[in-house]
Amino acid sequence: MNQATPHPSGAPDDELDIYRRQGMGHSVGFGKTPALVIVDFVVAFADPVHFGGGNIAAAITQTVKLLAHARARMWPIAHTRVVYADDASDANAFTSKVPGLLKLTEQSPLSQIVPELAPMPGELIVRKRQASAFFGTELAGWLHWRGADTLVVAGCTTSGCVRATVIDSVAHNFRTILPVDATGDRAIGPHDANLFDMGQKYADLSSVDALIHR
Repeated sequence: MNQATPHPSGAPDDELDIYRRQGMGHSVGFGKTPALVIVDFVVAFADPVHFGGGNIAAAITQTVKLLAHARARMWPIAHTRVVYADDASDANAFTSKVPGLLKLTEQSPLSQIVPELAPMPGELIVRKRQASAFFGTELAGWLHWRGADTLVVAGCTTSGCVRATVIDSVAHNFRTILPVDATGDRAIGPHDANLFDMGQKYADLSSVDALIHR
Protein backbone atom coordinates (compact mmCIF):
# COMPACT_ATOMS: atom_id res chain seq x y z
CA MET A 1 0.00 0.00 0.00
CA ASN A 2 1.25 3.44 -0.86
CA GLN A 3 0.28 6.62 0.94
CA ALA A 4 -3.21 6.08 2.31
CA THR A 5 -6.08 7.53 0.32
CA PRO A 6 -8.41 9.67 2.43
CA HIS A 7 -11.80 8.09 2.81
CA PRO A 8 -14.63 10.23 1.40
CA SER A 9 -15.80 12.41 4.26
CA GLY A 10 -17.38 15.43 2.66
CA ALA A 11 -14.45 17.56 3.77
CA PRO A 12 -13.60 20.36 1.33
CA ASP A 13 -10.23 20.33 -0.39
CA ASP A 14 -8.84 23.15 1.75
CA GLU A 15 -9.45 21.08 4.89
CA LEU A 16 -7.89 17.99 3.34
CA ASP A 17 -4.85 20.12 2.48
CA ILE A 18 -4.31 20.73 6.19
CA TYR A 19 -3.77 17.00 6.72
CA ARG A 20 -1.48 16.75 3.71
CA ARG A 21 0.63 19.74 4.75
CA GLN A 22 1.00 18.34 8.25
CA GLY A 23 2.33 15.03 6.90
CA MET A 24 -0.55 12.81 7.90
CA GLY A 25 -2.03 9.85 6.07
CA HIS A 26 1.18 7.91 5.43
CA SER A 27 1.08 4.14 5.10
CA VAL A 28 2.44 1.76 7.72
CA GLY A 29 1.96 -1.35 5.57
CA PHE A 30 1.99 -4.96 6.67
CA GLY A 31 4.70 -6.51 8.79
CA LYS A 32 5.66 -10.18 8.85
CA THR A 33 2.87 -11.59 11.02
CA PRO A 34 -0.63 -10.17 10.66
CA ALA A 35 -3.42 -10.98 13.10
CA LEU A 36 -7.15 -10.32 12.92
CA VAL A 37 -9.45 -9.00 15.63
CA ILE A 38 -13.19 -8.94 15.01
CA VAL A 39 -14.83 -6.45 17.35
CA ASP A 40 -18.32 -7.03 18.75
CA PHE A 41 -20.06 -8.69 15.82
CA VAL A 42 -22.60 -10.16 18.23
CA VAL A 43 -26.34 -10.64 17.82
CA ALA A 44 -27.29 -7.35 19.51
CA PHE A 45 -25.13 -5.32 17.14
CA ALA A 46 -26.50 -7.15 14.11
CA ASP A 47 -30.06 -6.23 15.08
CA PRO A 48 -31.37 -2.66 14.59
CA VAL A 49 -33.89 -3.26 17.39
CA HIS A 50 -30.98 -3.36 19.84
CA PHE A 51 -27.64 -1.78 18.81
CA GLY A 52 -27.47 -2.41 15.06
CA GLY A 53 -28.51 -0.65 11.90
CA GLY A 54 -26.66 1.35 9.26
CA ASN A 55 -24.15 -0.76 7.36
CA ILE A 56 -23.39 -3.31 10.08
CA ALA A 57 -25.09 -6.21 8.28
CA ALA A 58 -23.06 -5.53 5.11
CA ALA A 59 -19.87 -5.35 7.17
CA ILE A 60 -20.59 -8.76 8.70
CA THR A 61 -20.96 -10.22 5.20
CA GLN A 62 -17.57 -8.84 4.17
CA THR A 63 -15.99 -10.04 7.41
CA VAL A 64 -17.01 -13.61 6.57
CA LYS A 65 -14.66 -13.36 3.55
CA LEU A 66 -11.93 -11.73 5.62
CA LEU A 67 -12.16 -14.38 8.33
CA ALA A 68 -11.88 -17.18 5.78
CA HIS A 69 -8.75 -15.50 4.37
CA ALA A 70 -7.18 -15.15 7.82
CA ARG A 71 -7.91 -18.78 8.67
CA ALA A 72 -6.48 -20.03 5.39
CA ARG A 73 -3.24 -18.19 6.18
CA MET A 74 -3.22 -19.28 9.83
CA TRP A 75 -3.24 -15.76 11.24
CA PRO A 76 -3.84 -15.36 14.96
CA ILE A 77 -7.55 -14.50 15.27
CA ALA A 78 -9.43 -12.91 18.16
CA HIS A 79 -13.12 -12.14 18.58
CA THR A 80 -14.60 -9.76 21.14
CA ARG A 81 -17.88 -9.80 23.05
CA VAL A 82 -19.31 -7.23 25.44
CA VAL A 83 -20.15 -9.19 28.61
CA TYR A 84 -21.48 -7.86 31.91
CA ALA A 85 -22.42 -9.72 35.08
CA ASP A 86 -25.97 -11.00 35.46
CA ASP A 87 -26.45 -8.81 38.55
CA ALA A 88 -24.85 -5.73 36.92
CA SER A 89 -22.26 -5.64 39.71
CA ASP A 90 -19.64 -4.56 37.17
CA ALA A 91 -21.66 -1.61 35.85
CA ASN A 92 -19.43 1.35 35.11
CA ALA A 93 -19.34 4.85 33.65
CA PHE A 94 -19.81 3.39 30.16
CA THR A 95 -23.05 1.69 31.15
CA SER A 96 -24.22 4.85 32.89
CA LYS A 97 -24.09 6.47 29.46
CA VAL A 98 -25.51 3.42 27.63
CA PRO A 99 -27.50 1.37 30.19
CA GLY A 100 -28.73 -1.07 27.56
CA LEU A 101 -25.27 -2.62 27.44
CA LEU A 102 -25.99 -4.33 30.75
CA LYS A 103 -28.31 -6.78 28.99
CA LEU A 104 -25.23 -8.26 27.28
CA THR A 105 -24.52 -10.96 29.84
CA GLU A 106 -22.60 -14.19 29.39
CA GLN A 107 -25.62 -16.37 28.56
CA SER A 108 -27.79 -13.76 26.84
CA PRO A 109 -28.50 -14.64 23.19
CA LEU A 110 -27.81 -10.98 22.41
CA SER A 111 -24.18 -11.21 23.50
CA GLN A 112 -23.31 -14.26 21.37
CA ILE A 113 -21.12 -13.90 18.29
CA VAL A 114 -23.19 -14.09 15.10
CA PRO A 115 -23.28 -17.67 13.73
CA GLU A 116 -21.58 -16.86 10.45
CA LEU A 117 -18.49 -15.66 12.34
CA ALA A 118 -18.51 -18.34 15.05
CA PRO A 119 -15.00 -18.82 16.51
CA MET A 120 -13.05 -21.99 15.84
CA PRO A 121 -10.79 -23.80 18.32
CA GLY A 122 -7.58 -21.87 18.90
CA GLU A 123 -9.17 -18.49 18.27
CA LEU A 124 -9.27 -16.15 21.25
CA ILE A 125 -12.60 -14.91 22.61
CA VAL A 126 -12.14 -11.65 24.48
CA ARG A 127 -14.81 -10.55 26.96
CA LYS A 128 -14.75 -6.82 27.53
CA ARG A 129 -16.65 -4.13 29.44
CA GLN A 130 -15.17 -1.09 27.77
CA ALA A 131 -14.94 0.12 24.18
CA SER A 132 -11.41 -1.02 23.38
CA ALA A 133 -10.65 -4.69 22.85
CA PHE A 134 -7.39 -4.04 24.73
CA PHE A 135 -8.63 -2.30 27.87
CA GLY A 136 -8.50 -4.66 30.84
CA THR A 137 -8.15 -7.76 28.64
CA GLU A 138 -5.48 -10.28 27.68
CA LEU A 139 -5.50 -9.29 24.00
CA ALA A 140 -2.17 -7.42 23.82
CA GLY A 141 -0.24 -10.15 25.64
CA TRP A 142 -1.85 -12.87 23.51
CA LEU A 143 -0.98 -11.07 20.25
CA HIS A 144 2.62 -10.52 21.34
CA TRP A 145 2.88 -14.17 22.42
CA ARG A 146 1.68 -15.19 18.95
CA GLY A 147 4.34 -12.96 17.38
CA ALA A 148 1.95 -10.56 15.67
CA ASP A 149 3.29 -7.25 14.44
CA THR A 150 0.27 -6.16 12.36
CA LEU A 151 -3.36 -6.03 13.43
CA VAL A 152 -6.28 -6.05 11.00
CA VAL A 153 -9.34 -4.68 12.80
CA ALA A 154 -12.89 -5.43 11.67
CA GLY A 155 -16.17 -5.05 13.52
CA CYS A 156 -18.51 -2.46 14.95
CA THR A 157 -19.12 0.24 15.68
CA THR A 158 -16.67 2.22 13.58
CA SER A 159 -17.03 5.33 15.73
CA GLY A 160 -16.96 3.46 19.04
CA CYS A 161 -15.35 0.12 19.81
CA VAL A 162 -13.52 -0.17 16.48
CA ARG A 163 -12.00 3.27 16.87
CA ALA A 164 -11.00 2.64 20.48
CA THR A 165 -9.40 -0.67 19.48
CA VAL A 166 -7.52 0.92 16.59
CA ILE A 167 -6.09 3.66 18.80
CA ASP A 168 -4.99 1.16 21.44
CA SER A 169 -3.55 -1.10 18.73
CA VAL A 170 -1.25 1.72 17.67
CA ALA A 171 -0.42 2.43 21.31
CA HIS A 172 0.72 -1.20 21.60
CA ASN A 173 2.93 -0.61 18.54
CA PHE A 174 1.05 -2.80 16.06
CA ARG A 175 0.90 -1.78 12.43
CA THR A 176 -2.85 -1.32 12.08
CA ILE A 177 -4.97 -2.04 9.01
CA LEU A 178 -8.65 -1.14 8.75
CA PRO A 179 -10.73 -2.84 6.03
CA VAL A 180 -13.41 -0.20 5.56
CA ASP A 181 -16.10 -2.55 4.22
CA ALA A 182 -15.64 -4.93 7.16
CA THR A 183 -16.41 -2.21 9.69
CA GLY A 184 -19.90 -0.89 10.34
CA ASP A 185 -21.85 1.66 12.30
CA ARG A 186 -25.51 2.33 13.02
CA ALA A 187 -25.22 5.68 11.23
CA ILE A 188 -23.19 6.38 8.09
CA GLY A 189 -22.08 9.91 9.03
CA PRO A 190 -20.06 8.79 12.08
CA HIS A 191 -18.80 5.78 10.11
CA ASP A 192 -17.39 7.89 7.29
CA ALA A 193 -15.98 10.62 9.52
CA ASN A 194 -14.18 8.16 11.78
CA LEU A 195 -12.77 6.17 8.87
CA PHE A 196 -11.34 9.36 7.45
CA ASP A 197 -9.80 10.39 10.75
CA MET A 198 -8.37 6.96 11.53
CA GLY A 199 -6.94 6.75 8.02
CA GLN A 200 -5.11 10.01 8.55
CA LYS A 201 -3.70 9.29 12.02
CA TYR A 202 -3.81 5.65 13.05
CA ALA A 203 -4.48 3.00 10.41
CA ASP A 204 -4.08 2.11 6.77
CA LEU A 205 -7.47 1.94 5.06
CA SER A 206 -8.16 -0.92 2.69
CA SER A 207 -11.03 -2.93 1.28
CA VAL A 208 -11.46 -6.60 2.03
CA ASP A 209 -10.77 -7.55 -1.58
CA ALA A 210 -7.62 -5.43 -1.74
CA LEU A 211 -6.39 -6.97 1.48
CA ILE A 212 -7.08 -10.51 0.27
CA HIS A 213 -5.34 -9.92 -3.06
CA ARG A 214 -2.42 -7.83 -1.82
